[in-house]
Amino acid sequence: MKRKILALLIMVSSTIGLALGQGRTITGTVSAANGSPIKGVNVLLVGSSKSTTTDRQGKYFITVPAKGGTLLFSIASFQSQEVKIGTVNTINVVLNSFPLPLVEAEDHAEMKLKSTNRYDMGKSLSTGSQAPSHYREMQQPEWNTEEYDGINENIFHGALQNPLSTFSIDVDAASYSNIRRFINNGQRPPKDAVRIEEMINYFQYDYQQPKGSDPFSIYTEVSNAPWNENHRLVHIGLQGRKIPTENLPASNLVFLIDVSGSMSSANKLPLLKASFKLLVNQLRAQDRVAIVVYAGAAGLVLPSTSGACKEQIIEALDNLQAGGSTAGGAGIELAYKVAKKNFKDGGNNRVIIATDGDFNVGSSSNASMERLIEEKRGDGIFLTALGYGMGNYKDSKMEILADKGNGNYAYIDNILEAQKVLVNEFGGTLFTIAKDVKLQVEFNPAKVQAYRLIGYENRVLRNEDFNNDKKDAGDLGSGHTVTALYEIIPVGVESDFYKIDELKYQNLANNSFAATSKELLTVKFRYKDPSENKSKLIIHPLKDNVIQFEKTSDNFRWSAAVAGFGMILRESEFAKGFTVEHVLQLAQNARGDDKEGYRLEFINLVRTQSMLAKR
Repeated sequence: MKRKILALLIMVSSTIGLALGQGRTITGTVSAANGSPIKGVNVLLVGSSKSTTTDRQGKYFITVPAKGGTLLFSIASFQSQEVKIGTVNTINVVLNSFPLPLVEAEDHAEMKLKSTNRYDMGKSLSTGSQAPSHYREMQQPEWNTEEYDGINENIFHGALQNPLSTFSIDVDAASYSNIRRFINNGQRPPKDAVRIEEMINYFQYDYQQPKGSDPFSIYTEVSNAPWNENHRLVHIGLQGRKIPTENLPASNLVFLIDVSGSMSSANKLPLLKASFKLLVNQLRAQDRVAIVVYAGAAGLVLPSTSGACKEQIIEALDNLQAGGSTAGGAGIELAYKVAKKNFKDGGNNRVIIATDGDFNVGSSSNASMERLIEEKRGDGIFLTALGYGMGNYKDSKMEILADKGNGNYAYIDNILEAQKVLVNEFGGTLFTIAKDVKLQVEFNPAKVQAYRLIGYENRVLRNEDFNNDKKDAGDLGSGHTVTALYEIIPVGVESDFYKIDELKYQNLANNSFAATSKELLTVKFRYKDPSENKSKLIIHPLKDNVIQFEKTSDNFRWSAAVAGFGMILRESEFAKGFTVEHVLQLAQNARGDDKEGYRLEFINLVRTQSMLAKR
C-alpha cells in the first residue's frame, strides 16, 4: 500500500512540475481613460527578458509561465501599471496619462503636408509646446508617413548636342509590388512611388541564354512607340546566365531583422518570419545563416549556423517579437561584422535586411545611411533589402540601402511575393554574377533627332562615369533579366516635346560615317566579375531596321504595355491620350508563356486601376 501511495505522489509531483514548466498565452487590450486604444505600449514579464508591444488597436499577446507572474505596462506620457497574472488568460488594462502642458489652440490647427525633394504622405502636428509623441499618436488619426524620393521624369535630349546616355542597370522590382499594394487597397499610388524601370523589370523576358564567356547576352529591337506613332521605341534587354542551384557557390548569409515596435503589424514581422522560412527551406548544408536583430539596440540571436539545421534557424525566427525603437545603423554595423567574421572566399557573402525602413535611432538620415553602407560594401559583402508594411514605410531609405550596398531591393506585400523573390527567383535575388553593370548608348544624329530614357531617373550617371571603375553601379543576379526602353524622335519628325533653334557651330556635313551608316545607335556595356575590380567592355550596335509594331516580339510589346501603364500612373506628359484600355490591349496580346501567372496578375491590376479611376 505504501508503495502505491509513493508512486501516486511521484506521478502527481511530476505532473505539477510539467505544468509549471509549460507556458500559456496572455492577450488583452491597453486603452486610455477615454477608451482610445494605445499603440506601442511595452508589455514586460517582470523578472524576465520577455516583452512585446501593443499594435495600433492596442492589442497584445505574450507567452508567460503557467505559474503566472507580473506584467508591467509602460509607455511615455502614461503612468506605468503592474498587473499580477491570475488564472484568466485575458488581461485588459487602462492607463492614466500624465498632465500635459497647455498649448495654444491655433497651434493644434496647423497641419502641413510635407513636399520637399521626396514624397512624404505624412501630416505633422505642429505645436508651440510639443506634447509627447505617443500622446499625439493616440489623440490624432494615424497619418500616413510613407516616404519616397522625388522623381523628375527624363526629358528628350538632342542627339547632336548630347549623343551619349549613361546609366546603371536596375534589377530591383520593389516599386511594382508596392504600387500593386496601393491599387489592391483601392488607392492610387503616389507618383514618386512609381519607378517605371522597376515595373518593367518585375517581369522575366524570353531572352536567349548567353553562349560566350560573358555572363549575359544582349537583345535589341526597335519599332514605333504605341503612345506616339511618330516616335520610335528602342528595346534593350540583358539576360544573365542562369546557374543551377546545386552549382551555386556556398553562402554566408546574415539575416538582419528589424524587431522594433513599428514592425508589430501582421503585414510586417509575422509576414517577415513566414518569408524567411521559405528562404531557409532553400538552403543547402554548405550554406550558413546568422540572425542579427535590432530595436533599441542590436544583438546576435543566432550565430552562423549550417543550412542543414533548418529547425534551429526556424525556431530562432519564431522566437522574435517586436518592441522598442529602431537603431538601424547599429544593426547594420553588427550584421556586416558577423558577415565578415564568417566570410567565405569565393562564396556568396550577403546581408539580407528586412525592415519597414523606419530608422529613428543612430544613423537614420538618408545621407548617413548612404555613407554607412558605402563604407561596408568594400569588404566584398553584398546586400539584399526586403521591405515590409505600410503607413510608415520608408521606401527612400530602402532604395539607398540597396543602391549603395551592391545589392537589390524587393517589397514583400504578401506571401506570394515572398515566394517569387526568395524561391522562384532564388538565384537572381541572392547570387551576383556581374557587378557594377553600366550601359552607355551613343545615338547617331543623322537618324536620331532626340531621345529620352524611360525610367531609370535615379540611376542616370555622368558620361565620364562609364569608364571610371571606381564608380558604383547595379548588379546582375543569376538568371536575371534587365530591360531598358528609349523613346526616339527620328530626324525630320516634328514633335511638341523637342524644339530648339538651329545650331550655328555643330554640323553633320563633315561626318560622312554618321550620314552613311545604317546604325541607329550603339550600346556599350561595362561590368565586373563579382570578385574583381577591373571592368570588361562589350559593344553592340543596333541597325535602323524598324519592325512593324504588330510583328514585334512579346518581349517588346509587354515591356511597352508596362511602361505605358507606369506613365499613366505618373500622369506623364509624354503619354497623353494613352489609356488603360490601350495598355490592356497591348498586354493581352503579349502575355506569352505566363507559367507563374504574373502577367495575368498585371492585366487584372490594370483593370482594377481602371475601375478606381472611374469612381
